[in-house]
Amino acid sequence: MAEMSRLQRHMMEPQFDPQQYVQTLSQQSDADRDLQEQRLHVQKLVDDTALNLKRNVYKNYHQFIETAKEISYLESEMYQLSHILTEQKSVMESITQHLRSTDKEEAAKEKPTAFPKETEEVKQRTLTTLLEKVEGCGDILETPGRYLVYNGDLVEYDPESMSQVQRVHAFLMNDCLLVASWLPNRRGAVRYRYNSLYQLGDLAVVNVKDNGPMKDMFKVMRYPDCCIFQAESSKIKKEWLEILDETKRNKASSDKLKKEQERPLSPKTPDTPLDPFAEEPELSPAVEEDSIELSEPWIQDLPEDLDVCIAQRDFEGAVDLLDKFEDFVKEKPVTQTVTQLRSRVGDRVKQLTDVLVFELSPDRNLRGGPRATRRAVSQLIRLEQATKACQLFLKNRECAVRTALRQLRMEGSTGLCVRTLCHVFFCCLLQTTREFQRNFAAHPGCYSALVVWQRLALQLFADAFSQQVFDSKECLSSIAECVALACSHCEKLSNFGLDLTFTLQSLLLKDIKGAVQASKDVIIEATKHRNSVRARNTLSVSLSVC
Repeated sequence: MAEMSRLQRHMMEPQFDPQQYVQTLSQQSDADRDLQEQRLHVQKLVDDTALNLKRNVYKNYHQFIETAKEISYLESEMYQLSHILTEQKSVMESITQHLRSTDKEEAAKEKPTAFPKETEEVKQRTLTTLLEKVEGCGDILETPGRYLVYNGDLVEYDPESMSQVQRVHAFLMNDCLLVASWLPNRRGAVRYRYNSLYQLGDLAVVNVKDNGPMKDMFKVMRYPDCCIFQAESSKIKKEWLEILDETKRNKASSDKLKKEQERPLSPKTPDTPLDPFAEEPELSPAVEEDSIELSEPWIQDLPEDLDVCIAQRDFEGAVDLLDKFEDFVKEKPVTQTVTQLRSRVGDRVKQLTDVLVFELSPDRNLRGGPRATRRAVSQLIRLEQATKACQLFLKNRECAVRTALRQLRMEGSTGLCVRTLCHVFFCCLLQTTREFQRNFAAHPGCYSALVVWQRLALQLFADAFSQQVFDSKECLSSIAECVALACSHCEKLSNFGLDLTFTLQSLLLKDIKGAVQASKDVIIEATKHRNSVRARNTLSVSLSVC
């Protein structure tokens, strides 16, 4: 141990020179035994260093996962806090505006005017004129009462890399925000193309502080999306922020007023005497269901938990959460809360499916055999995507067969090469069939795809077999031995319910006929030559006798 510690300290010195160290060690060593001992010390130090490195990587990996989970929680809480603060600010400003406008409303009652109606009509006509220049937004004008509030050019930036994405033109209306991208090639009066539409009720606007060249920016958030826009100047940015806040307040006030007007009157009027013995009205089933959904903490954290499971590659845990969610909402009525939650969970399902599809892609490492795909295939089947799982599994195994045949080293005699080829291919074929039967036993409709795949795989084997046996101009006896060996492997597969003998014989029939015909031609030519030689010898003997 002392020798190991001294060697470790010596190698950790900044001025350590490996070549000088080896040269000094070879000069000072008396025999080969000393060099072997030093070699063992160095090897043990290498193993210890590799073990420590693995431990540090494993520790840092777990810390990274925990940090990512905490960051996800904090991001969700910060978004909720920002949304709450924005709502509180809008409520306070609406109250202030209401108090200030009381006197103006009383003065307006004394002298009515048609100016507001004319202004609204002008704004709506202006919106119609502007949207004629936007491609793909014909249904925007179908909403009654929608008019233009503000519009202008902006530049969109990527929230992560802060790189410029595209130049856009934003149209702020009394209930939504339309973002249209500039067309590089204009077609007549059309200048823009429809990009996205944000409802003001689901929108949060956040100011972005100036940082170096990144100036005059503001952020538009709608969970889970986030967009960053840059105005032409600080003055225009201020106008955008103020008008967006004011329009959101007006939208909230109008929605509240509509709800109050649409609220049904109570069956008890002031003229009706109250019954002290009457029971309190029960909540409607929809209200009760909404309260039950909101009271479940795991339901609220479900999208974030799914993100964590996907990041940690815990596919089984993610599918278990999805099954639990489906069992929970199966008996619930279709409410707005359930619809929104299903939409958020649906995005995670798509993300989980993409990850599982990538796990089965041929670009992944093909080591481990068919068992390496079992985890991803089983989870795709649990997600009710058995057809996709079947296609990806067979495509993965096709690539594995091609790679295995390509990596074979055909050296030595033809019989030895064919024996190796048959062993590798038929073992791979048998393993794939067993794994397929294990995964898709409950889906008999997928077995037709397995039959097609076996035919394709056998075609690959037949091509490699013909190249090794028939193209090498072997004798007919050697070819017969190789074909018999391949057929014997097919007969062994019949014990597992897989009979491919006829298919293999049909694939090799053309080459076998060619080999037999070539052997026949050789025998005929040899017989002709032998007969001609014998005839010449007989003729020469006869002439000598005469």
